[in-house]
Amino acid sequence: MEVYLKYYLILLNLIGFIVMYTDKKKAKRNTWRIRERTLLLIAAFGGSIGSYLGMKLFRHKTKHAKFKYGIPIIILIQLLLILYGTGLLH
Repeated sequence: MEVYLKYYLILLNLIGFIVMYTDKKKAKRNTWRIRERTLLLIAAFGGSIGSYLGMKLFRHKTKHAKFKYGIPIIILIQLLLILYGTGLLH
């Protein structure tokens, strides 16, 4: 089970990173965009670190409060869940 979770998280973080890059390119070209809800859902379902890195590296959505504060909060919640799940936080 742990191996599948590891691959799931790697894949989702890669997707989060790529989606931030793609949306930034689309923003520059003024074409169809990826919904903010979709970007946040990718982060919430485990792609938060990839999304955060993409956000910072591509300077995308950094001025939007829901991303500027929301994604770090998602990372914190996920970290707390991991610590709780491993028994390090009780």
